Amino acid sequence: MRELERRAQGVTEVTAIASIKPVASVQSPKTIFINRYFFPDHSATSQLLSDLTFDLAARGQDIHVITGGQLYTDPKASLLSEEVICGVKVHRVRTSRFGRARLWGRMLDYVTFYLGATWRLLRLIKPGDVVVAKTDPPMMSVCAAWAARIRKGILINWVQDLFPEVATSLEVPGIRFVAPILKRLRNDSLRQGHATVVLGALMAQRLRDENIPSDRITVIENWADGDVIQPVSRQDNPLLHEWRLEGKFVLGYSGNMGHVHEFKTMIDAAERLKDVTEIAFVFIGAGIARHWLETEVADRGLRNVQFQPYQPDDRLRWSLAVPDVHFVSLRPTLEGLIVPSKFYGIAAAGRPVIHIGDPDGEIACILEREQCGWSFCIGEVGPLTQRILHLFQRRNEVVEAGQRARRAFDRYYSRTQALNTWRALLDSVGGPVLVASSEEKKIPQKSPVAAGKD
Repeated sequence: MRELERRAQGVTEVTAIASIKPVASVQSPKTIFINRYFFPDHSATSQLLSDLTFDLAARGQDIHVITGGQLYTDPKASLLSEEVICGVKVHRVRTSRFGRARLWGRMLDYVTFYLGATWRLLRLIKPGDVVVAKTDPPMMSVCAAWAARIRKGILINWVQDLFPEVATSLEVPGIRFVAPILKRLRNDSLRQGHATVVLGALMAQRLRDENIPSDRITVIENWADGDVIQPVSRQDNPLLHEWRLEGKFVLGYSGNMGHVHEFKTMIDAAERLKDVTEIAFVFIGAGIARHWLETEVADRGLRNVQFQPYQPDDRLRWSLAVPDVHFVSLRPTLEGLIVPSKFYGIAAAGRPVIHIGDPDGEIACILEREQCGWSFCIGEVGPLTQRILHLFQRRNEVVEAGQRARRAFDRYYSRTQALNTWRALLDSVGGPVLVASSEEKKIPQKSPVAAGKD
């Protein structure tokens, strides 16, 4: 104790070289997360990871994140290679910066991230550490499993989507030739994991069908922050005035407009309702399908449809409250491979959902169970149009369905619920690690010690 006091005062004295017998010291394992994007990036996977890691770090856990140096919306961005954010130790690896515009560029970005992240993980991980591998980039679990096996770490897989099945369903060029070997590698890495976290029951069943042990599959749905996103009344929403939607019954779509979603049914319904001036459609966000949507709207002369960009975080509670009813869509072939996470923010905002896709899909089943929305198959334009007119004429049904959506959110899909489940899972796999100390410890000679350093 006196020696420590002298060190704190800036001076260390040597009195002897002590021969110390091996003693088992206790080290708390660290938890290392791997994902291509992290705070301050605002993509969905980044926001979920930021929520979880900041919560764990605030509770005193040793949390690390291996991530890239770019932003989802800006591949040319260059973030700090090492920093601590809200107690989370962030390690950013260098990668190529081609972005998402072309497939070959995206693949090079993936490969360089695999190399950089795996090398950083090998240097960081110690026996007993927990590694949580997300699925951006795809197949990251394969690299993480290899590193965890070598370094005697504990692997948890956090599956946001199933690759290569998603690519196969979307008919990505060339994928069918390599899909079998990719799936085999992916499945081997999942079997090695202590746990695999999936987003819903259908995704869990997909993995059971691949002979992933049921006792290693855990369902933890994605979430939204119900403290930030709250139901907002129409009279308190400034965006209705700003977007000239006051007095309108609004159907909306908010989020990524990608290949996995189906929009033609929505636009066909908008065309049938174009003469009902009190009904409007708004699409908020961006994505590869937005250009097609804008072209269709222009070609059909639909004045009842408007587009808005992604909204900043401080306007999200208002933008989610603009639509009286939200659209959620997923192509049926992708059920069990992806779960549209936009549903959770919509439910937090207290808005009901019209689902377009498989009537037996993950979101469709939630809507039926909680009575907070309606489901239609792709191409069911007539029934969809009739439902919209019915809701337009009976606004009380919309309000009641929205209230049920918020109640379901509070019961099952809140940030608090999800983080509690994640903490319980991590507590079940982590624990102190016994590490033998050196046989001989040399106490250095008398020398000054800089304040705040060891």
